[in-house]
Amino acid sequence: MDDEQIKKEEADAKMINEAFQELIDTYMASRHRKKVDIITKAFNFARQAHKGVRRLSGEPYIMHPIAVAMIACREVGLGSTSICAALLHDVVEDTDYTTEDIENIFGPKVAQIVDGLTKISGGIFGEQASAQAENFKKLLLTMSDDIRVILIKICDRLHNMRTLESQPANKQYKIAGETLYIYAPLANRLGLYKIKTELEDLSFRYEHPDQYASIIQKLASTRDSRHTLFDLFTAPIEESLKEMGIDYVIKERVKSPYSIWHKMQTKHVTFDEIYDILAVRIIFTPKKREEEINECFKIYVAISKIYQSHPDRLRDWINHPKANGYQALHVTLMSKQGRWIEVQIRSDRMDEVAEQGFAAHWKYKEDGNIEMNEEEGELNDWLHTIKEILDDPQPNAMDFLDAIKLNLFASEIFVFTPKGEIKTMPTGCTALDFAFSIHTFLGSHCIGAKVNHKLVPLSHKLQSGDQVEILTSKSQHVQPAWINFATTAKAKAKIEAILRRDNREVQRQGEETLMAFLKKNDISYTGATADLLASFHDVEKRENFFQALGDKTIILGEKDLDELKGKKSKTAKGGGWRKYVPFIKSDKGKKEEEPQNKLFIVPEKFNRKKPIFITDENIGQYKFVDCCHPIPGDDILGFIDTKKQIEIHKRSCPVAAKLKSSFGNRILDAKWDMHRKLYFDATIHIKGIDRIGLLNEVTKVISEQMNINIRRITITCDENIFDGTLELRIHDRNDVKEIVESLKKIPDLKEIKQIM
Repeated sequence: MDDEQIKKEEADAKMINEAFQELIDTYMASRHRKKVDIITKAFNFARQAHKGVRRLSGEPYIMHPIAVAMIACREVGLGSTSICAALLHDVVEDTDYTTEDIENIFGPKVAQIVDGLTKISGGIFGEQASAQAENFKKLLLTMSDDIRVILIKICDRLHNMRTLESQPANKQYKIAGETLYIYAPLANRLGLYKIKTELEDLSFRYEHPDQYASIIQKLASTRDSRHTLFDLFTAPIEESLKEMGIDYVIKERVKSPYSIWHKMQTKHVTFDEIYDILAVRIIFTPKKREEEINECFKIYVAISKIYQSHPDRLRDWINHPKANGYQALHVTLMSKQGRWIEVQIRSDRMDEVAEQGFAAHWKYKEDGNIEMNEEEGELNDWLHTIKEILDDPQPNAMDFLDAIKLNLFASEIFVFTPKGEIKTMPTGCTALDFAFSIHTFLGSHCIGAKVNHKLVPLSHKLQSGDQVEILTSKSQHVQPAWINFATTAKAKAKIEAILRRDNREVQRQGEETLMAFLKKNDISYTGATADLLASFHDVEKRENFFQALGDKTIILGEKDLDELKGKKSKTAKGGGWRKYVPFIKSDKGKKEEEPQNKLFIVPEKFNRKKPIFITDENIGQYKFVDCCHPIPGDDILGFIDTKKQIEIHKRSCPVAAKLKSSFGNRILDAKWDMHRKLYFDATIHIKGIDRIGLLNEVTKVISEQMNINIRRITITCDENIFDGTLELRIHDRNDVKEIVESLKKIPDLKEIKQIM
């Protein structure tokens, strides 16, 4: 071994020892019992197991488990059992050690958590889905027994996101997509607000680097004006709190980059139009713990005397905590500068719960069991719902992830049973969801509901404070249409399970119909025959084809025989992809032939780590599907579909979010390399005060100044309000930005936004 290598190993050993010492120091400063020996034992065991292995970043692998243990200890507030499990979480997957070895050395509790954290290489979803959905399923099953599994998994994901820079771009999109789709909502549901925010911001940074940098820069440039506003706004509040003799801290809370961007996208507003970037947080220490709720409201009354409060924006999360345990009083006040500012009032205990989630409540007994207090009731209900879904798993990975996702609601409403019992339900839920939340029998036989003593249909959306009585009939059965207005995971899972049970009988009848038809025509029945006919009728799955035969929505006849005997059907479809390909405009302004490239088929040994470049010449080789309409300038990615063809999606597309979570190994990095030869469709919505000549000014800006082709203009005027939609042909996203900026200069145009 040469000197340089010895020096490198010594430097690594020093770095590892220092990181572990920091972990021990953090643990010793916590409120947990000081079980340093078992943590040291776990560290030495993991260090030996991962010896000689390095991460993509080049650092020794053991630095990752130490970092995960540090997050679990410092940021989530977990104890020795969790720290040991975090240190050992990759040992079973990456080395020859087994779960049994862990159990023999560290006991059953640590082994159970490590087993829950160990990734799975295969799974029930086969090759079509990445292992992520199956991993997630196992993790949720284990979580039902010990919630620490999911907490450590979130810590693991947070460290992976913090070190994502060393991964190739396609892997970054996959991991960031999973994080936004699964882990950030989970962290939020478990009350880990700080971690949720960081996970969202890191995902945003890797998926949309330019927008992320732009928002960071704008936040930096408006920092001084925010500080001034904060100081002016809080000065009279501080004076009042001191007079009341309250022990308090006032903090400035700035909206996270991801939250700002998300609001810009959903509300179609610019950075300057977002008024809740700044919020004020008052954290107080109550004189007596039992008086903390009264003190919250005393502070609210005091500050409402200083500033006018918004009547519709008082949020009482104190008497009705969120399902993740969050408690605070939110009030929105009008500042002297004419800006609405949200003030969050919470005690020091509430603040700790808001930062660390349920973990802030937990106390561990000597035997390692968790003591839960009453506030965890909502969490237990949630875990119970997940367990019910897992008892009847979805056949498809994406359906499964969606079912779980439906349960990760951030906001709730409170409704009452006829006897006056309070039930927490997700915002947007229906009477049908409420029926299933009480009992499956009630849900499957309900015919309607009485809300506040008035008769309503099953699809009626409930509001906070409603009193709901469910009406049932024994003759009622679950209808397929119910799935369209069920919003909760439990209701959807139950409806689908009942429908699947009913469908099995119909499918069996359909299969018998097919076999009788084939037998009559002397054709032997095979799976391939059924698949060929399913494909001929544009049905993706064999089960759906049997279902259609059983329902008599497909009747077999001569054309099916022709297809089986190899004759081409005149009704065969083709060339569907061409409708997505833009046309080329020549110098004379006439349409030329569309690019006639055949769709690119991904070969076996295709390098998925390298980006694909979309050019004016090869754009016809890729599929541009209907879900998000990407145009040059958008952040995009590629997805290899089941036919080995490449679909192009915006990175922010909802469909792409599911694909990243379920089929992450088929995600590609995609980039534009266009030279403004092709035209794409874009729609801009405008609204303003109507006056003579306004439309003329709008068309002048677009066609004369910008030299843009207008395809269609739709205008309505009602009570002096001008409302219009412009359909344009543009080259790229920059054209759209320039048009929007130019239109903003027209007097009386009040709202201008691009419809995605």
